[in-house]
Amino acid sequence: MDSKRAWTGFLPRNAIVMFRRDKAVGRPSAPPSISSLEAELKTCSHCKLCETRNSVVEGEGMPNARLMFIGEAPGEQEDLQGRPFLGKAGQLLERMIEAIGLKREDVFITNVVKCRPPEDRTPEPDEIKACSPFLCRQLELIRPEVIVALGKCAAQTLLQTKEGISELRGRFHGYRGAKLMPTFHPADLLRNPASKREAWMDLQLVVKELGLKIVTQKSES
Repeated sequence: MDSKRAWTGFLPRNAIVMFRRDKAVGRPSAPPSISSLEAELKTCSHCKLCETRNSVVEGEGMPNARLMFIGEAPGEQEDLQGRPFLGKAGQLLERMIEAIGLKREDVFITNVVKCRPPEDRTPEPDEIKACSPFLCRQLELIRPEVIVALGKCAAQTLLQTKEGISELRGRFHGYRGAKLMPTFHPADLLRNPASKREAWMDLQLVVKELGLKIVTQKSES
């Protein structure tokens, strides 16, 4: 992996860059019914978002991943292409993943809500409620050891709290047998680059929790 590419655009200047040596990021066997869940999602009409969507964005990645990222909802590009986290926010998320020595295909990426809300507004409570059973089933099938909740909506939905992301981040929370780390959404980091240092601290805790074998290298400025 190109160390400069891994941290440019995400890691703070003079951050310690961490590289994975082993590839033990998944478990031996894949869940048997993830494809059937995705097929069910494609025909979902449980809320009004089905009337305006182009695609249902189920999620993608390693179906038995140890690490799972959960965002808020698809945006315009995701809705058009049927894949989560594209565009500038998606590019930054990939750099965040690379910065801890992994690749996009090593993890599983999804959203709380699987269809794009009009004008990219925040998902409404009834939309989150309609999608909740699908997210729960994804979690049951994938069984990640660590979940990274990207942004306020994902963190508050999963933890059933009204606390802000600044209060929730920086420590693990128990969730359905996994460790959940709330951190800033990549879109928030694009708007407020100063928060990247805190997000990097959160990701270092994730690396430690997963027990990945790493070496450290100081990034060039």
